[in-house]
Amino acid sequence: MAKGKFYVVWVGNKTGVFASWPECQAQVSGVQDAKFKSFETKELAEKAFQDGWRSHWGTGGGSKASASGTVKTKSSVKQPVLFQEEAASIDYDSISVDVGTRGNPGPVEYKGVDTQTGEILFYVGPIPNGTNNLGEFIAVVHALSYLKEKGCTKTIYSDSKTALSWLRNKKVASTLKRDASTAKIWELTDEAVKWLHTNTYTTKVMKWNTEEWGEIKADFGRK
Repeated sequence: MAKGKFYVVWVGNKTGVFASWPECQAQVSGVQDAKFKSFETKELAEKAFQDGWRSHWGTGGGSKASASGTVKTKSSVKQPVLFQEEAASIDYDSISVDVGTRGNPGPVEYKGVDTQTGEILFYVGPIPNGTNNLGEFIAVVHALSYLKEKGCTKTIYSDSKTALSWLRNKKVASTLKRDASTAKIWELTDEAVKWLHTNTYTTKVMKWNTEEWGEIKADFGRK
């Protein structure tokens, strides 16, 4: 978090301008449809609070911090547009994926949901024994395959930097041992890596900005 950043909460336990992320988080954590955003100065934050959430929340406008967070890519690049930096605003025409685990390693399940509505689009698990990172990676590739089958290029969101790194490299770097108990998670992982090496896509795969936007829409609520 940048020094001096201020947070506006339009919808939460308490509304107003807060001087730190923990103060803001306390007001929005667990609140359905909470609306909040960060700004670089108190003046911008106070103005945004007065303007109301419809003028700022979920958009790139009104915040220098948001504008400076935009990632530029060369239009000539034909490879997948993969962002590991958070974007300035949420693209609601998208799929969000996340993993639920009970122990790490332990049973793993994952799902993909419509970011706008929360509708579950696919759900897999529980897989007997795996890790959070492997589950996150498999979930992203599942979403890519799902969209390709439907001929759709919606954005995909994941809150896992590790999964996005493995996606970019088309390989995983997990220390989870391969044995009978982990056979299923490794089978799915190997299939996901193979899919990446045998398919092309133009879908944007982006890092969900948890600090700015709250928990990803596919979150299992087990933290």
